[in-house]
Formats: sequence, C-alpha cells, structure tokens
Amino acid sequence: MVVETGQAVIGSVGSASDRDALYSRYKWTALLGVSFCYLFYYTGRQTFGFAIPGIQKELGLSKEMLGWVSATMLWAYAVGQSINGNLGDKFGGRTMMFAGALLSFAANWATSFTTTFIGLLLAWGLNGYFQAMGFAPGSRLLSNWWGHKNRGFVYSFYVGMSGFSSVLAYFLPIIILGSLGLDWRWIFRLSVFLMLFGAIVMYLAVREKPEDLGLVQPADERTPEEVADQPAAAPASLARYRAVLSNWRLYAAGLSIGFQNAARYALLVWIPVHFLGANWKSASSAIDPTWITVALPVGMALGASTNSWLSDVLFQSRRCPAIISYMVLAAVIAMAMGYVPHGSPIGIFGLFLCGFFVFGPASSFWALCPDIFGRRLSGTATGVLNFISYACAGLGEPLIGRAMDHTGDTSVIFPIVAGLCIASAVSSLLIRR
Repeated sequence: MVVETGQAVIGSVGSASDRDALYSRYKWTALLGVSFCYLFYYTGRQTFGFAIPGIQKELGLSKEMLGWVSATMLWAYAVGQSINGNLGDKFGGRTMMFAGALLSFAANWATSFTTTFIGLLLAWGLNGYFQAMGFAPGSRLLSNWWGHKNRGFVYSFYVGMSGFSSVLAYFLPIIILGSLGLDWRWIFRLSVFLMLFGAIVMYLAVREKPEDLGLVQPADERTPEEVADQPAAAPASLARYRAVLSNWRLYAAGLSIGFQNAARYALLVWIPVHFLGANWKSASSAIDPTWITVALPVGMALGASTNSWLSDVLFQSRRCPAIISYMVLAAVIAMAMGYVPHGSPIGIFGLFLCGFFVFGPASSFWALCPDIFGRRLSGTATGVLNFISYACAGLGEPLIGRAMDHTGDTSVIFPIVAGLCIASAVSSLLIRR
C-alpha cells in the first residue's frame, strides 16, 4: 500500500509494475499540471500591445517610447531567465513557477495604476523579471519526469500550451476593451486572475521529481551521457553556469533563437497596432479586425505543438532541419502579408500561417537544452538560452516603433519579420547536437 504525504511516498511499492504505474501517473500529472499553469502565464505579459492605443491616447506617449517599455520588459525577462533557470535547478520548478505567477499578478496591477512613462517602464520591467520565473523552471521540472525518447512530444506539448496562452492573452483584452467597454488599465487587472488560478492548481497537483516519491526515472529514457554521469550531489550554482557557458552549442542555438524570438515578439506586440489602431472600434471592414489578430496566436500555438514532434518523427531527433523549414516558410508568408488589406479574409489565414511557422521552432530549441546538457543542467541551460533570445527580442521593439513613427506605416512590420526569420534559418545551420 502506498501512502502519500507532502512530497514523499511513505511505504513500499510492492512490484515493478506498481512502481511503473505510479511513475506514469505522476509524470503525466507533471506534464499536464505544468502545461496548465503555463497556459495562463502569458496573460501576465503579452497583453501590452492591446493597451498601446489607449496608453498613447491618455498619456501622450509615442510608439517609440512604448517600444522602450516593451523592450524593458523583455530585457528584464532575459536577465530573469539567466538567474531563475539556475534557481529552478536549485530550488525546484514547482516553487519558482508559483512564486513567479504571484509576483507577476502584483506587478500587473502596479502597471495598471501608472500615470507616467517612467512608472510604466519600472512596473512593466519588474513584471518581466517575475514572468521569467516560469518557463525555465517548468522545463526543469518536466525534464525530471520525462526522458530523451519522449522529449520531442513533451516540449511540443509544453511550448504548444504557451502558444495557446498567447491566444488567451489576445482574447481577454478584446473582451475587456470591446464587450465590457473598459479602458486599457483593466487589461492588466483582470487578465491575470487566470494566471494565478493556473499556478495554484499546478502547485497542488504536481510533484517536483521522482526521487521525492521514492521513484527513479527509467534508464531507457535517459541519454547515454545522463546514464554515465550520475553524481551523488547536484552541482553548485557556479559549476552549473560554468558547464553551460563553456559549451559552444549554447551560443549557436542562442543566435538562431534570438532572431526567431525577435520575429515572434515583433508580431505579438505590433500586429494589434497594425490591424486595430486607435480607431478600430469605428473602422469599417469586411471582417472584424479583432478576429484577424486572434488568428496569429492560434497559429503560434499549433505551430509550437508540431515542430519538435516532427523533428523526432521525420528527422530522427535532429532539430535543425525542422527549424530551418519553418523559418523559411515564415519569411515567405510574412513578405506576402505586407500586401494584404486590413479587412481582407486572406488576412486571417495569412496571420495564422505566419504565427504557425514563426513560433513553431521554439519547441525544438527548448528540446535542445536537455538533449545537450542533460536534466541536471536543463534549467540553467534553458534560462541562459532564454536570456539570449529575449535580449535579442528586446533590441527590436524600439527600432520597430521608431520605424512606424518615422514612416507612418505600420505594415513595415512584415519585411522586418521576414528578414529576422531568414537570419534565424541561416544561423541555425551552426547548431549541432
């Protein structure tokens, strides 16, 4: 008989089949619980684009200034990833994800009360750091339960949920601004309740690692390197950073995902500005532009759910071919989108495909971390890689805002995205597993 209390299993599990059944139960709980939590995480940081028209109207800020606010959040997120991924290896992903959601909830409310540019910069930047307590620690938790042979599926599912989180982060502001008729401040106040709910459910349902329950990950789910290297104690923080930063593959992957993430956030932040604008409620078009913008995160969600899985099925767990194919297709579609009128039905399909191929490779990039570094270093590796990716994404935000201010044309977003996708495809050739 098995009696569970807290983080441990007290008693003995009689047979190997019982142990396998218990392990299977908890590894699926880990995947579903962590993914459920992250399904709502983006409601705390990807709503800013919908608030831009209202902020501009009320506070009189330019798009370039708001681009700097967005960049500050992304850079704070990047710094947080470099720290919190390592803390996830040390303290565990379960605690880090819950704390991040709680603190991000508070930072979003603080953002809603700001009345100045500096206030926005500080509150939204602080939120970026707290948001960084989610993804890398969650990745570490999943790598505790799921081994190499299912890694493509697991990361496609996990990153796919982050894509559907973007869908929620688009739907909720539309409801708040449109159906409820509230102003931009309520975007930051109401959307984040779902994030807090998801974190509570995850914290109550998920266990950190098999060893907490007296279980051991099956050897056939580990890479040869992970089987051969099983030290008694986990390495110290400095040793984890040294091991990750000394591996050149990290920088090859970082360059490629940096361009990919810059393209992703260029779309997420500025597509609502392009299709909605300040007078979107009174504009006349064949299709409500809100439905056009929602097509983008839906495509991202489905794309991320397929790429890493396809890298397993079609390319024998080689991530590079899957990344290149999606990035090239994303560039072609982005260029074509520049010629699509605002109210055209083609805009829905085009944005869906653009999101699908731009964000799809993210799941393959994150699967590379445990592939290369093993589960003991996967949190640190994911955090450092995410630091690089968001540092690059942040660079693009004020530049894009400045380009829109200078040209008066929001469609410049599309050739910029196409160029970033091509750069990601070319630089991914450096990746070797």
